[in-house]
Amino acid sequence: MTVKTIVAGVGMIPFSKPGRSEPYTSMGREAAKIALKDAGVDYDKIQEAFVGYVYGDSTAGQTVLYQVGLTGIPVVNVNNNCSTGSTALYLARRAIETGMADCVLALGFEQMEPGALGVMFPDRPTPFDSFTNRMKEIQGWDDKAPFAAQFFGGAGLKHQELYGTKDETFARISVKARRHAANNPLAIFRDPITLEDVMASKPIFGPLTRLQCCPPTCGAAAAVLCSEEFAKKHGLDTTVYIAAQSMTTDTSSSFDASDMRKLVGYDMAKAAADQVYEKAAISPKDIPVVELHDCFSANELISYEALGLCEEGSAEKFIMDNQNTYGGQCVVNPSGGLLSKGHPLGATGLAQCTELVNQLRDNADKRQVEGARFALQHNLGLGGACVVTLYAKQ
Repeated sequence: MTVKTIVAGVGMIPFSKPGRSEPYTSMGREAAKIALKDAGVDYDKIQEAFVGYVYGDSTAGQTVLYQVGLTGIPVVNVNNNCSTGSTALYLARRAIETGMADCVLALGFEQMEPGALGVMFPDRPTPFDSFTNRMKEIQGWDDKAPFAAQFFGGAGLKHQELYGTKDETFARISVKARRHAANNPLAIFRDPITLEDVMASKPIFGPLTRLQCCPPTCGAAAAVLCSEEFAKKHGLDTTVYIAAQSMTTDTSSSFDASDMRKLVGYDMAKAAADQVYEKAAISPKDIPVVELHDCFSANELISYEALGLCEEGSAEKFIMDNQNTYGGQCVVNPSGGLLSKGHPLGATGLAQCTELVNQLRDNADKRQVEGARFALQHNLGLGGACVVTLYAKQ
């Protein structure tokens, strides 16, 4: 038998622009302390820690947690591109579920530089070589466009080719993101924008304009997971638990098809989601609130279909019918998502976790999705990995 994994505590700090944040040591420490306080446990009760970050030296996780306590526990440093935070969560959940530990901390942080993501080690092959080479075969290469925007903008172009999706439909996602973020004090961009604002912003690639691309961000978030037995023994909140979780990587379909949607992870997202739905015996139509990986508006749009929130080819109708916001089928990214909340790579998955746990606790203030008993999280990293997590309320 597996052990039920309780999410006993969550926490994050306000995200900020590069150059305006505290150093990662301070951000990570504060997020960990917030999550521990929220859980109501002292650090000496933590038996293992999984710490995610992308841009940092080895053992940065220890450097951060040594400020919280010197207890001698295993600290595992995690780097899985944009899905790093959820990968730390995945490992923490496995430690609880398998009975290897009773109380575990998952922590993610990132101290980023301004500007689009780039190659950090140009003197060696990059993990993206096979992806970039395939992209060049499918759609060519634009020296003037950021590489990540070419991938996800290309996915948007493919959706337009197949289904006639309008440029304005992608832009509406950014308008919705800001509208949601207006109620999130931890989001980096909270001012409303109009469809005209988004369409008039600088063209980046394909249907994407600048306001449809997530900003580089600094921040940190954390979660305390424990067994139900541990939670009851120590009087912790058992409201939210992980009902199902799956992590997938690319299969041959990512590269064999001349389809940029698949190259950026459509199939591995669908596979992860399908595994979660099967394990939990739930339909995607039963999920009222979702935090998904909207690194670009195009990825949010194709993810509606990959996650089964709507049928393939129907994402435009889903958006135009306002099914992705309050009053619709499900509220997607009530936090404002990566587009408005920000995307500090190592922290993103745990920030999504924080939002959804607060939703299920009925603790999301003006962002609250009323009556939510299930919540779905989707966190994707190019290169590639996808983690889909289903939270439930008991």
